[in-house]
Amino acid sequence: RTLPRPGRSAMSKLRGADESLAPLRFRMRAIPVSSVAIGSLAPLLPLIAAWPLLPPLGLLMLLGWRFVRPETWPLWIGLPLGLFDDLLSGNPLGSAVFLWTAILVALDIFDNRFIWRDYWFDWLMATAAIAFYIVFSMLASSLADRGDPALAPLAPQLAASVLTFPLVLRLCARLDRWRLDW
Repeated sequence: RTLPRPGRSAMSKLRGADESLAPLRFRMRAIPVSSVAIGSLAPLLPLIAAWPLLPPLGLLMLLGWRFVRPETWPLWIGLPLGLFDDLLSGNPLGSAVFLWTAILVALDIFDNRFIWRDYWFDWLMATAAIAFYIVFSMLASSLADRGDPALAPLAPQLAASVLTFPLVLRLCARLDRWRLDW
């Protein structure tokens, strides 16, 4: 039987262990959040196009992390990340906040309803989420500008987003592997 050393209780041992895990916990949370934030910076790229072509990379990264690691995101994460995206993309304030949160809630409901999931089902759910976001984001923008919504110019952006999603999913899987090995 060993006696504890004087001046060092069991609680201080636990506190020391918790402090040594703090950088690990920060890295585990910071990499997904920063990758979504970097994806949300895409509208700042100096691209000139007649029609919208650039996929909403912030949303794609959010969905990629949601499908790679469902336990990474709590349901409320759509609020701060959507606000960051709204501030950078020029969409009406609150549109991405609402749409991203609605998408995360819908994906959580689908996860609870469907026990099995495969790659194609995930891609189908991501396609529905991307289409929902692009269409309703355009409707929110046209309502804010008091313009007529036109869905035809959104077809190239929707196609580019859906075809880019598997690459983003692979990028999220590599980032996840790097995050866990680091």
